[in-house]
This record gives sequence, C-alpha cells and structure tokens, in this order.
Amino acid sequence: MKALIFAAGKGTRLKPFTDHHPKALAKVNEVPLLERNINYLKSFGIKDFVINIHHFGEQIVDFLKKNNNFGCRIEISDETSELLETGGGLIFARKFLDHGEDFLIMNADILTDLNINALVEYHKKIKDFATLAVSDRESSRKLLFNDDMVLRGWLNVQTGEQRLAEFNKGFKALAFSGIHCINPVIFEKIKRTGKFSVMEEYLDLMQTEHIHGFVHDSILIDVGRPSSVIEAEKHFK
Repeated sequence: MKALIFAAGKGTRLKPFTDHHPKALAKVNEVPLLERNINYLKSFGIKDFVINIHHFGEQIVDFLKKNNNFGCRIEISDETSELLETGGGLIFARKFLDHGEDFLIMNADILTDLNINALVEYHKKIKDFATLAVSDRESSRKLLFNDDMVLRGWLNVQTGEQRLAEFNKGFKALAFSGIHCINPVIFEKIKRTGKFSVMEEYLDLMQTEHIHGFVHDSILIDVGRPSSVIEAEKHFK
C-alpha cells in the first residue's frame, strides 16, 4: 500500500521553529516528525510514499536524501509554487496515487500508535471510497456519525455551528485523527479544484455517499504547538 504524507503546511502554530524550517522536521525527543511517521508506517509494511512539500520543501528533500529515503520508495509532490491544502494537495498528487489500489493519507504532524492494519481491514470490509480514523478526544471541531458510523455532519464545538446531512438524531461527535484510507475512485467524486480542504469535499459528499469512521482509542497527538511537542515527548521516546 502507498501512503501520502501531507508535509507542505506552514506550521504557523509551531513558530519560531517554522520561521526557518518545515513543520514536518520538528523534533520529538530529537527525532523529526517525518522520520517518525515514515518508520511508523514502515512498521505496518508500507514502504511506498508520496510526500507533498511547500514550506521550506527543499529541507525535506535534502533530509530524505541524506537518510537514503529510509530504505523506502519516495515520490515528491512539489507544491512549491502554491500551497494547495489537503484537498488540492490530494488532487495535485493524483498522478502518483490513481492506480486502482487503496492508499493511506496521513498528516506529518500527527503522532499516534493507531493500528494501521485494523484501519485498512475495516476500510476494505465496508468498501467505501474513504474511511476516516476518529477518536473520542478533545477537539474544537468534531465529525458527527450515526449508529452505523456513517458520516452525517460536522460541529464547531466552540460556536455550535453545524453542517448536517440530516436532522441530528443524537449523532456521535468524534475528532478526526488526520489519517484516512482512500480508494482512488475519490478522484472522480471530488468537484473542487485549486486550493481547498478535503474535509469540505467529505461534508459535501456525505449528502449522497457513505463515508465511514473508524473509531480507535490509541494515543494521538497533533504536534502543532510547542506545548504539544512536550506532551508528545512523554509518549513517544
């Protein structure tokens, strides 16, 4: 299986580190996030990667070269000229991914011990075009699922704003984990072009399509702020 790692973001919450470096090279216990996630996915047998770059992207290319791609096949989706966000970044990387096989997407700034094999097995069993890893944890935004774990809405916890596919019948509110398993048919379903969030597409597509959530209770830390680096260092040695 191939994995797309989103490593293009500017990482403004991780300043001052990201004033001179890409977020994906921020270190947790002296090991860069990108290295940790390549090795994490390798532990599940994934050795074929696409990595998108923008902010100080040349540092990521040099880092991979210096480490011989960690013994993996790595293709670079170069967004240097324009940062396209998650949806635009996915479309831009289509040539690397649209080959009939399911693939994984992961944000470079997520650290987790989620069992990737369990996520992939669930995805293949339900045969959706997208399966989103979710968990019950604090987050300012939540995805809403019915009893069958089908995506039916989105909630801004702070403002109470909701986007719903139907009346909220006691939906389960869960936080997206930044990891999704995708079938390439998604490329035929996405309507937006240019710069956009893939979550916007999911929220449109939930009106007519089944998108399932995969619930996990693994450790998951969004290493987006200096304080979360400290938290991550307690769990990831």
